[in-house]
Amino acid sequence: MAAVSVIIPTFNRAHMVCRAVGSVLGQTYKEFELVVVDDGSTDDTGRRVREFGNRIDLVTHETNRGVSAARNTGIRFSKGTFLAFLDSDDYWLPEKLEAQVEFLTKHPDRKICQTEELWMRRGRRVNPGKKHLKPSGDIFFPSLERCLVSPSAVVLRRSLLAEVGLFDESLPVCEDYDLWLRIACRYPVHLIPRVLLVKEGGREDQLSCQMRGMDRYRIKALLNLIQSGRLDAEQREASLQALSRKCMIYGNGCLKRGKEEEGKFYLALPDKLRKGVG
Repeated sequence: MAAVSVIIPTFNRAHMVCRAVGSVLGQTYKEFELVVVDDGSTDDTGRRVREFGNRIDLVTHETNRGVSAARNTGIRFSKGTFLAFLDSDDYWLPEKLEAQVEFLTKHPDRKICQTEELWMRRGRRVNPGKKHLKPSGDIFFPSLERCLVSPSAVVLRRSLLAEVGLFDESLPVCEDYDLWLRIACRYPVHLIPRVLLVKEGGREDQLSCQMRGMDRYRIKALLNLIQSGRLDAEQREASLQALSRKCMIYGNGCLKRGKEEEGKFYLALPDKLRKGVG
């Protein structure tokens, strides 16, 4: 059995997915299986991926079901003790898996780690702002404001997802924000301070560019977390405060766009929730 299962979800990325696959096949650490999940592509993604032959496993969805469903399909299909995810528009540097497997092997009590990353936008390097810098260890509270974990940077133990659950397929975006909060409220997320991932942004085919009003999905993730019963008193209060801030911004935005009913719903939601949890 491979020690690591690498899962690449892809949709209509024939022009990019081969680079992602190649970066996995070029890893210095070789004990992995590579599962590519073609999420209903209508371009020649499937043909391009099949050219790698038996070095990969290709799983195909007949229709586009979303990135969460694609990752979950890969998780269920795969067998490795560790799980790693790579978005098809990102790519790894050669020592990524080696560094993370070594870290988790040396520290069997630790569940998840990520690496630093390099951001590229339209061919140019972009330096992240201070608010986007990745913390290490107990990251729950800073993660309430924004997602501080990149799926492509993570390696985690399969047993962790058996405990907290898979990606939420009802979330078309912010599904990673949702999962990392479910993990971070229980366990530290460790950072390996090496740039071992390259992420490219600013393209029209990315969900973050296509999806408007993304805060409503972060609100849904926070609402699910608060209602899950997993949080201690301090975590719950911080989550309620984060929810209130996001509801105020999103609700007022709805009012400005003439969506009065939706705006009033989100503005009233935090108070209703506080009363419900006592």
